[in-house]
Amino acid sequence: MYKRQIKDLHSAIANKEFVVYYQPIVTLATGQINKAEALIRWKHPTKGFISPVEFIPVAEDAGMINDIGDWVFKHATTQAKKWQNDFDIDFQIGINKSPKEFQREDPLDQKYMNHLAEIELSASSVVMEITEGLLMESNKSVHAQVMGIRAEGTKIALDDFGTGYSSLAYLKKFAIDYLKIDRSFVSNLSAESSDLILCEAMIVMAHKLDIQVVAEGLSLIHISEPTRLGMIS
Repeated sequence: MYKRQIKDLHSAIANKEFVVYYQPIVTLATGQINKAEALIRWKHPTKGFISPVEFIPVAEDAGMINDIGDWVFKHATTQAKKWQNDFDIDFQIGINKSPKEFQREDPLDQKYMNHLAEIELSASSVVMEITEGLLMESNKSVHAQVMGIRAEGTKIALDDFGTGYSSLAYLKKFAIDYLKIDRSFVSNLSAESSDLILCEAMIVMAHKLDIQVVAEGLSLIHISEPTRLGMIS
């Protein structure tokens, strides 16, 4: 089964079976959408759409994550450039990065900055979404790459905040721009619930540190097909 998945993934890369969807992020104060998160999906020729939860771990283990990650980055940033030209010059795109991508031999920061220069997209238009797991396992090389990306102007978002160790030291050490509160906290924001109290505490803390907050997984309920959203404050 595992070998079959690896073979299928090689075919997926060669046959361009991946697609990228974009989850809009709404600015709470204005109601405007000037950010989005790029989400990869695998359109398998016989199995249909496959979630990244299923295939990303296999790609990481099999050494294919760099190729997939590079493709997503180029695809998403090219789309962001188009949206800037057509709608909003300040539009930002969020791109998830696997911790494995920071272990590559060719430095991630230089490779991506060169691409952004080629398409004339500013580094500040990109938000790299990383996990606490990456920061916990970081060595000097990983730290240098993250800070190199940050120094070029790219924004850094800490994904799924609240589900891991949530060390406050990370916020200071890695100059985090956005905290993304995990949807497990956002799904039950009833009055006086513990989730509401925790979300309020995270938001106040982040704002005191001049960090913006994204709440994951809210629904736009007034349309026929609910769309998952992020809300930024």
